[in-house]
Amino acid sequence: MTQAAAGSELDERVPGRRWIVRLDPVGRGSTEVRVSCDRPACAERRLPSAAEGRTAAVAHLKAHLRAAPAPRADTYCACRADGCRAHLPDTGRRARTEQPWRCGGPVVLTVITDRAGRWWQALECCSRCAAATPGARTAAASQPSAPRTADRPTPAAASTGAGTPQFSDQQVTTRTGCPAPLPVPAPRPEPARRRRPAEARIGRRVIPRDLRPLSLRDELTELGDLFRAYQNRPEPDLALLADLQERKARAFLTWSDVSCDVTLRLEAQRAEQAAAVIRRQHQHRTGCVPDGDEPGVARLLTVPTQWEYTRSVLAYVAGHTPLPGAEARLLVLMLTLRTAHTGTGNLVGQDVNALGLTDPEDLVEQLTGCGWLSLPGTVGDLLASRPENPTPVTVPSLVPDEDGTGPFTFGRKTRPKLSGWAQRVVSDKKLRKAKAPAGARLLAVTLATCTDGVGRLGPDGRGVTLNALAARVPVGAGELRDLIDRLTAADWLTDAALTDTHLTGRLTERVLPLTCPLLD
Repeated sequence: MTQAAAGSELDERVPGRRWIVRLDPVGRGSTEVRVSCDRPACAERRLPSAAEGRTAAVAHLKAHLRAAPAPRADTYCACRADGCRAHLPDTGRRARTEQPWRCGGPVVLTVITDRAGRWWQALECCSRCAAATPGARTAAASQPSAPRTADRPTPAAASTGAGTPQFSDQQVTTRTGCPAPLPVPAPRPEPARRRRPAEARIGRRVIPRDLRPLSLRDELTELGDLFRAYQNRPEPDLALLADLQERKARAFLTWSDVSCDVTLRLEAQRAEQAAAVIRRQHQHRTGCVPDGDEPGVARLLTVPTQWEYTRSVLAYVAGHTPLPGAEARLLVLMLTLRTAHTGTGNLVGQDVNALGLTDPEDLVEQLTGCGWLSLPGTVGDLLASRPENPTPVTVPSLVPDEDGTGPFTFGRKTRPKLSGWAQRVVSDKKLRKAKAPAGARLLAVTLATCTDGVGRLGPDGRGVTLNALAARVPVGAGELRDLIDRLTAADWLTDAALTDTHLTGRLTERVLPLTCPLLD
């Protein structure tokens, strides 16, 4: 095929289809992303995170691929203007020996993805260009075009007499004048593979099949299965792990004796040492600490008097919240801790917006409207304030009397510790990720002050009465069950059981540092 004929044939074809789906950030300081498609009928979408946006973009592209018709055999490559390797002009000797248009193979629908996950492009091109494009994946291929009849000739039939598009790598047959069909390779038969029986293992060691006695081999096999099952547990059980390490130490010591392998004896000693360390960790976490040892949980509030102060603040807020509902109770609690010593304190918009309130602006306006809270400006100014320019707020009921006494007895150094503790609880990472409502965060604060030393709810793990819980968390029975499920899903509460009179369970190990244990 001459260069002029190739160019003429290319001009008579229709351009290949192409569309692109993009993922762009909305703006600085925001985690939202924008998913857009250059197809006219596709509307732009906004999503809260890049992960959700990437999922939506991929789903949108897949929907296009499912709805798009099969690749058309009478098109030319849509990648000609994009710097495709098969269309770049050559220089030197190669330019003098090869034709400028070197497409070939059937037309395919190809998907190209940005490595950074910022755009996804689908286009029609020939199989040679698809193979020359890094990272391209073929979604569909065109069927060979049937020869046109005399009453419906192809656009190029008048000049070439061909019934299907001609590519430079195809040979034209003399009898039909059409390109010879591409050979389809037969699938390579897969060789039959003999599957070797699975080897029994414990850790990285293979248990010999001829190991005797059989009781030792069975014990090692069972230990390997138990260790692998322990790794899949949702939560650790240090007592169980210590028992497994002790069994491993005994089994490896016997294995070393029957096989005369010194390395097995050394591994038995390491297992015995690991069992002792894990057993001690379990004693620290459960409170069964030997005399003279320090407790194993490093709590944010370390002094028992601070634990009592937190309970006194919760009790005060329960009786002095001017508005009903869990959202008002949580906001009043945080503002009380922020202004407890002098009745005044600094606040920024993030302090209010991070509490999971339904309408924070309306709630703050209600508190200022009833006189419980005083602001120097508007509520909008408060919610827009940043750490470099906080808003001073005043709670008149917490301002000390003329003799300097107020509703609380702790000093000015203790107040920021209590406020920081409450802020850590309500802004817990998993609660924020689950977008927990204000009621769930208030319940988390309350339960953190109602545990024993190992995180069990109530004195000695007997549970918290529903009457005491309703006084601190003003929600109905149905909503309380939903809040408990939310805390369980956020890995805050486990083994929860709600009866007609009590809530039993315990806080998970990851939140034990935030607890304020009940004193005996």
